[in-house]
Amino acid sequence: MTSPPGEITELLRQVSDGNRAAEAQLVPLVYDELRHLAACYMRRERPDHTLQPTALVHEAYLKLVDQKGTSWQSRAHFYGVAAHLMRRILDDHAREAKAAKRAGGYQKIPLDTALVYAEEKSSQLIAIDEALNRLAENDPRQSRVVELRFFGGRSEEEIAEILEISVRTVKRDWRLAKAWLYVQLSKK
Repeated sequence: MTSPPGEITELLRQVSDGNRAAEAQLVPLVYDELRHLAACYMRRERPDHTLQPTALVHEAYLKLVDQKGTSWQSRAHFYGVAAHLMRRILDDHAREAKAAKRAGGYQKIPLDTALVYAEEKSSQLIAIDEALNRLAENDPRQSRVVELRFFGGRSEEEIAEILEISVRTVKRDWRLAKAWLYVQLSKK
């Protein structure tokens, strides 16, 4: 569903001001894009992940519209925050699963599922998240570029629009961040 330029931004402002009617109008305008974003994130997860893209969209959306007082600059800003929230939700989910496993919570699964399951993916996701958090301390913009590119599946042009920087800067940040993350993750 396409909407006139600025309509989503205006509705976001109204939602931030507590307008429930605007929230009802906003959902159909942003749902497909949020679903696409969630699908990009879920493609990078293990095949038997317990969180479904729809649940990820709903949880992220609830957190997005609950941010009262947020000054939404544009729809791109909204989707950038959505990408960040989805990453946080998946990281939290991975940490909870790891904590449940340490607590001795065993689950019976079929052998063919067990053969496909890659337990180290949760550990890798946590290691990537920790490295991204360290990168964010050193260079927040590079961290956002990685988040939007790798997790959000955004193009360089889309990232440039979201972050309000040039495509050339996005390419440079992406190159530098990948090299930095490679060094950090190879230390583990």
